[in-house]
Amino acid sequence: MLVTQQDKKTVFRFAPSPNGYLHLGHAYSALLNADLARAAGGRLLLRIEDIDETRCRPEYEAATYEDLRWLGIAWEEPVRRQSEHYDDYRAAIAALDAQGLIFPSFESRAEIARTSPGRDPDGAPLYAGASKALSREDRRRRMDSGAPYALRLDMAAALERVGPLHWDEAGQPVAADPAAWGDVVLARKDTPTSYHLSVVVDDAAQGVTDVVRGRDLFHATGVHRLLQALLGFPIPRYRHHELIADDKGQKLSKSTRATGLRELRAQRKSPVDIRRMVGLA
Repeated sequence: MLVTQQDKKTVFRFAPSPNGYLHLGHAYSALLNADLARAAGGRLLLRIEDIDETRCRPEYEAATYEDLRWLGIAWEEPVRRQSEHYDDYRAAIAALDAQGLIFPSFESRAEIARTSPGRDPDGAPLYAGASKALSREDRRRRMDSGAPYALRLDMAAALERVGPLHWDEAGQPVAADPAAWGDVVLARKDTPTSYHLSVVVDDAAQGVTDVVRGRDLFHATGVHRLLQALLGFPIPRYRHHELIADDKGQKLSKSTRATGLRELRAQRKSPVDIRRMVGLA
């Protein structure tokens, strides 16, 4: 069920993926969301983004709860787990398909790389669009044959439908550029959603008013604004914070044991130490 923003109470969320243990970068984002929610007299939600069934594991999810409680962060129950809401994402795909904006592509990653006209903001090859020329009958025949496919958004048609878009970035308007992502993947044969689709559906379903997340997702907001417009969803306010880097200036990853919360706890660091390490008072 879609929750609107008619209720003036602010709603923040922290949404990790349980594909590894939390590190200092996660701690910063979680603590920042908790601090902002508390200062605004709002709510803090926890979402588990576990659509990657290959990498996400129950032990990482359990460790996430343990680490967050150790940091002193409290959240509302129940926790939304994406793997329990595939029907919501299928419904969103169906709504976009009804607008004539979804098409299947059948090329392999190697074929896409070979024919790509450029790169998206994440550095991945853009899709050249060959499968859009297939007839509806050819598409259905290939899908029924069991061939792997990705469901993509027809970017040109989508942009023609909605026109120029922007979002509120910490009080300042930012022009959205979803076209930079090309015909972005929204689902695959074996996974009924993608990060872009599920995060938009989840934020709307949970009534999230304020999205506070890492700077690495700044450009993805263009795709999210487009999907919000196409699906008639409310528009949250956004704030993309700086990333915590290692001593070499690289973005932290879940393989960086030196910055893992479990390792830091084993070194008898306290939650106060963690706040100081990530630059929060």
